[in-house]
Amino acid sequence: MKIALLNDYLRRSQTSADWSKLAASCDITVFDRAIPQEEAARTLAPFDIICTLRERMPISRELIAQLPNLKMIAITGLYNRTLDVAAATERGIVVSFTELRGAYRKATCELTWGLILSVARHIPFEANKMRQGGWQNTAGFTLAGRTLGLLGLGRQGRYMVPVAKAFGMDVIAWSQNLTAENAAQYGVKRVEKDELFRSSDVLTVHLVLGERSRGMVSARELALMKPTAILVNAARGPIIDEIALIAALRECRIAGAGLDVFAQEPLPDDSPLRTLPNVVLTPHQGHNVHEFFQVAYSDVVENITAFLQGKPMRILTADQNSSALHG
Repeated sequence: MKIALLNDYLRRSQTSADWSKLAASCDITVFDRAIPQEEAARTLAPFDIICTLRERMPISRELIAQLPNLKMIAITGLYNRTLDVAAATERGIVVSFTELRGAYRKATCELTWGLILSVARHIPFEANKMRQGGWQNTAGFTLAGRTLGLLGLGRQGRYMVPVAKAFGMDVIAWSQNLTAENAAQYGVKRVEKDELFRSSDVLTVHLVLGERSRGMVSARELALMKPTAILVNAARGPIIDEIALIAALRECRIAGAGLDVFAQEPLPDDSPLRTLPNVVLTPHQGHNVHEFFQVAYSDVVENITAFLQGKPMRILTADQNSSALHG
């Protein structure tokens, strides 16, 4: 069996789990670079099993049709919006998932707070100036007494609340299905969408990417924000209209942004976001912690081993994938 491990930029797969038994009977290839879509069919055609790392590699119905040897797709995570699970199932291809457990569940929330503090206190800028011999170039702002707005109060949004309270912040939230009663359970005030953008000093994004949320933060919503407010997104890039955001940042219509996710990933070298002084950028690091790789690749090894033994486990169906994305 030929196994392809995709988009393992840091080559963590081989050090985060024990592949030795699989390596004894299988040919394992680690791809530590992104495979361009135009090369994907040709590159992946020889493989029987492919393992995705999160949603870095789209696997469409068209691509699946061009992979004659493919028998199994092992995803890392509970679901995958860039994989056509229905097309795989129709072909008789087994799709397995990995479980969500351990401390890494809060990794994205922790990074979000890192981005908030980095933008609010200009930490990367000042740190770089210190290396150059500078001293005190900017003044930031405190979080205490300000308002955190949560665009979405799912699992990651809820993780934000106790930290915000510890900083002395008020917390408001909005999403299409959020009720005042549900928000109150977590010590959050539910407001209307426009009020969320108008009132937030710090606005963070915690939505799943789907047809309803794609482009939800557009020029209109950005125009509602205070000129002193900052926007932080560690959810999914296409939730924000990137062109509108770049314009707002260039014109200082909002104070700044912290971004871990982008419309196109990896972020192109010539992206204007790389040149804006009021933006802090990280390369989709939300889940990128040791604990994630250990859990994910250990489960992948178990899943592939079980599949080769004729006893597949942690099977993801098209209905389960759809429910996770829209639930």
